[in-house]
Amino acid sequence: MEVDDDNSPSTSAAVPDGETTVPTANSTPVQPPAVPPAVVPPTIAPLPAVVPPIAPIPAVRPPVFKPPVPQNGEVKAVDSDSDHEDDGRATAGEYEISEESRLVRERQEKAMQELLMKRRAAALAVPTNDMAVRTRLRRLGEPITLFGEREMERRERLRMIMAKLDSEGQLEKLMKAHEEEEAAISAKAEDIEEDIEYPFYTEGPKELLDARIDIAKYSIVKAAARLQHARRKRDDPDEDMDAEIDWALRQAGNLVLDCSEIGDDRPLSGCSFSRDGKLLATCSLSGVAKLWSMPRVSKVSALKGHTERATDVTFSPVHDLLATASADRTAKLWSSDGSLLKTFGGHLDRLARIAFHPSGKYLGTTSFDKTWRLWDIDTGMELLLQEGHSRSVYGIAFHQDGSLVASCGLDALARVWDLRTGRSILALEGHVKPVLGASFSPNGYHLATGGEDNTCRIWDLRKKKSLYIIPAHSNLISQVKFEPQEGYYLVTSSYDMTAKVWSGRDFKPVKSLPGHEAKVTASDISADGRYIVTVSHDRTIKLWTPGNVEQENDMDWTEG
Repeated sequence: MEVDDDNSPSTSAAVPDGETTVPTANSTPVQPPAVPPAVVPPTIAPLPAVVPPIAPIPAVRPPVFKPPVPQNGEVKAVDSDSDHEDDGRATAGEYEISEESRLVRERQEKAMQELLMKRRAAALAVPTNDMAVRTRLRRLGEPITLFGEREMERRERLRMIMAKLDSEGQLEKLMKAHEEEEAAISAKAEDIEEDIEYPFYTEGPKELLDARIDIAKYSIVKAAARLQHARRKRDDPDEDMDAEIDWALRQAGNLVLDCSEIGDDRPLSGCSFSRDGKLLATCSLSGVAKLWSMPRVSKVSALKGHTERATDVTFSPVHDLLATASADRTAKLWSSDGSLLKTFGGHLDRLARIAFHPSGKYLGTTSFDKTWRLWDIDTGMELLLQEGHSRSVYGIAFHQDGSLVASCGLDALARVWDLRTGRSILALEGHVKPVLGASFSPNGYHLATGGEDNTCRIWDLRKKKSLYIIPAHSNLISQVKFEPQEGYYLVTSSYDMTAKVWSGRDFKPVKSLPGHEAKVTASDISADGRYIVTVSHDRTIKLWTPGNVEQENDMDWTEG
């Protein structure tokens, strides 16, 4: 019995839990035989029935979405084939797009790209109007102008700024500026429609309109005569232009000092020949203008009336009248016998140069108040107050036809104005210092200017540019004058105490006129081109004539 007790635990231990032992026929308990290994499989056979519940687990898991292209081009390993199949099904269901949807999306993207390209092209278009260029620069936060910058340079700077922003990917900034400009333009257009429309010009008096009409009629006749004269000289086989110019230049090359006379107690500031060459007028810093008989330079009369120094004097081209300008802010009209006829007052600062219109009906004056003015000789009325220079206006000259007038000043600029319309038709930039003198050539298309940069520039009005730059003097040029008949030569006066004559054909030097002991302030040429007069701060009047003038006069008298 002890043996049974000892072996029962081992027997019970050999039987798996939940199993029953089979009783034997012999009631005597007998130790059961050892269970061979072959009997074990039947007891574990039901195990696979427990495993299948594991299979549905992947369906319970949330689907894992994988990117279409694995990182670094490697395929991520999966735990089992079933996992791989399940993930593939989920991915295909998530990214599957119908053909129709794909086409719609492509059309939308294409339309969006075209819209962006149009907006980009509009934003990158550089405006051509200078005000629009300034507005665009202001919208982009850039300076609207730089010192000395011209319109084309400003536009090129805007182009470079826009190209830089585009290359840096700041297209939105450009588009925003473009949209703001369009909005401002549309708002301005609406305001204009609502507001009262005003004329784009400053309305002048009726007298100015009448003067413009009169000048237009006068200029048409004069221009036709000038062109007819030029055609005749060109087409006439008997006319030898080169021979005429050579003769005139030889005459100018033979200029000698014929007379020198003390003109006043104070330095002289201006001089002018009368239309017939029989009288010479001078003015000085004493405020007195004087008349001299020619050719002996004998004093005829003194014109006293200004309270300050006189700055210029000029004779009328058609009447026996002369005008003087003064630092007392007035210009005065005198008769050749010395009587005062009219006083022109209105300038706010001292006057500089004055000039008569070729018709003799109008007088132009320049002033340090940055304006030049046009006056009616008959009524004394101020017809035109013209602004346009940023600094004082100094020189003035009328075209021989009477249609144009040139003004120059301390802003280093010369402007050409159309008297028939009142517009500034040319702005001649080139001098680097104040421009003090201007003169139109009788040929109608050359303009000479001289200034403090010691140079004389010849401008072609047809080409709108400078043809010649003459390094004329070693000091500033105070005045320039073309020979009044044909423009065969040009005279410049300078503060280097000399006057010089230059060829009107190629603008080469012809003659230097030394002799003054101080700066030469003005010069003039007689209507027949035979005399040249210069005045200076040395208070002297010097008359220059060709060496053979007296012989020619004798020959003319003999032939007569």
